[in-house]
Amino acid sequence: MESVGDKVISRAQITGTFTDSTVIPDRYVRSDEARDGVVVGDDESYELPVVDMARLLDPESSEAEVAKPGSACRDWGFFQLTNHGVDETIVQDMKDNTVQFFGLPLEKKKAVAIQAGGLEGFGHHYSRASCEKLDWAESLILVTEHKEQRNIRFWPADPSTFRDALDKYSMEMSDLTSRLMPFMASDLGVEQETLVGTFQGKKQSVAFHYYPQCRHPEKVIGITPHHDGLALTLLLHVDDTPGLQVRKNGTWYPVKPLPGALVINVGDILQILTNGTYKSVEHRVLPDVEKGRATVVMFQHACVAGMVKPLPELGEAAYRAIEKVEYIKGNFRALAEGTWFVDSLKINHGT
Repeated sequence: MESVGDKVISRAQITGTFTDSTVIPDRYVRSDEARDGVVVGDDESYELPVVDMARLLDPESSEAEVAKPGSACRDWGFFQLTNHGVDETIVQDMKDNTVQFFGLPLEKKKAVAIQAGGLEGFGHHYSRASCEKLDWAESLILVTEHKEQRNIRFWPADPSTFRDALDKYSMEMSDLTSRLMPFMASDLGVEQETLVGTFQGKKQSVAFHYYPQCRHPEKVIGITPHHDGLALTLLLHVDDTPGLQVRKNGTWYPVKPLPGALVINVGDILQILTNGTYKSVEHRVLPDVEKGRATVVMFQHACVAGMVKPLPELGEAAYRAIEKVEYIKGNFRALAEGTWFVDSLKINHGT
């Protein structure tokens, strides 16, 4: 899935809109390597794990449902969360404002454009500093928590309700994360307070993505294959257009959005916190030939007393500890080189 924490932005170009994709500009044409791998066919049966939050919270059904989040995080690194309890009005307001923002004329969106060397704002984001190609997408990236860290100059004032909608949605995602953690803690066999505490009061960021339709989708890619570098990702589909694909055992599995569901996935930091029990997996986005696709992707950060390291309750550490700031820097450097920083933190205990 698309991650604020694991994108390296050497510079950002805000070019013309995607009104005509009959001829793909060279800066978007990608090699076959970015689109390689076997994709599961429509005739093959599979289903991304689905977790029902209402069943988790219901004493009569929780025992049967409680194993599902942990199993999904171990086997897939992804699941769809239904009946999540997020206020429907807040969700719809966030969807409406996302559509309205990306529908603005380019000049108005440029009012919150990324600045040279920056991360926040609107633009076309490079997936890696070493890649001179652009993703077939435009994005808006913002820090949402802590509130004192918000750079409001990059928060759109048009549409006029955008800032209020995002403020409310941000709080809902923080609350939802807090509700999910106890079930993951139970699966891991650690105290609830231990896992909840790694997320509480930590930074939160968001990426709004719009992937225009493309008449030649075989030539471009929405977002390059990547891991999410932070702890937990909560994705809201603004529409029902497909495009997200998850890689499992070398095969790409398209994610079919369920109505009203959020897509939740493990990031690299959560993989480290759980000592490798939960898996942060590779994923990508491919554009659709007929329809555009918009998403709101919230990223929850986590650490243990300022350190990214395995929880000590989970046995001998499989990853070396690193300060959170150094982790973020290392993650940027590795992605510029086309590698996964989390792999460099693995400890080889030998046999």
